[in-house]
Amino acid sequence: MVNNGHRPADRPSADAPATAPGRISLDLVGQEGTGRKERADATRNRVKVLEAAERLFATVDPRSVTMEDIASAAGVGRATLYRRYPSPSSVAVALLDEHERQLQHELIRGAPPLGPGAAPAERLAAFYESMINLLDQHLQLALGAESGASRLATGAYRFWRLHVLELLRQAGIEGAESLVDSLLAPLSPEVYRYQRDERGQTREQITDALQLLARRLLPRPRG
Repeated sequence: MVNNGHRPADRPSADAPATAPGRISLDLVGQEGTGRKERADATRNRVKVLEAAERLFATVDPRSVTMEDIASAAGVGRATLYRRYPSPSSVAVALLDEHERQLQHELIRGAPPLGPGAAPAERLAAFYESMINLLDQHLQLALGAESGASRLATGAYRFWRLHVLELLRQAGIEGAESLVDSLLAPLSPEVYRYQRDERGQTREQITDALQLLARRLLPRPRG
């Protein structure tokens, strides 16, 4: 995963992190910021790789997928694959990135309560609902892209962290820096899969519980 060197404590604007530290385009892992125009053959190979990988991640345990599996399914050489993607997880990140990018756009410029304009508790509740929906729809990709501690190093995680941290600060929560990761922990793909598949909880039940947490933790605005 790419780390752009910003500290997690860097603070976004009052409403949302419009140019949040850690937000990078992950669909070109290892090539961010090169400014080079992609050749036509490279574009075709990238599309083939992503389409093949999406099929693989949808049908098998994403953690069992190897670079050889992806190269074979895409009909490209391993050298071609490695020139763009260093690992299967980086391919999963590229697939997941568009979905996360759309959610980030809604957090910055969307309508309340997900976007700016609502009370912090309602924005956090809406964020939880949107994240659970994203996980439910793309769980296999999330598992392939963000397994274990590597999840904490992704640009997307740093964006979510900045967003929730700012909501806590707006609500006047003491110790926000220490609390923010605990509030994001339930959004781990492994946790969601455990709750849904092993504990038998529905998406709605999980969402309701997290929204209750948001509204109990963050005070209502006065007036």
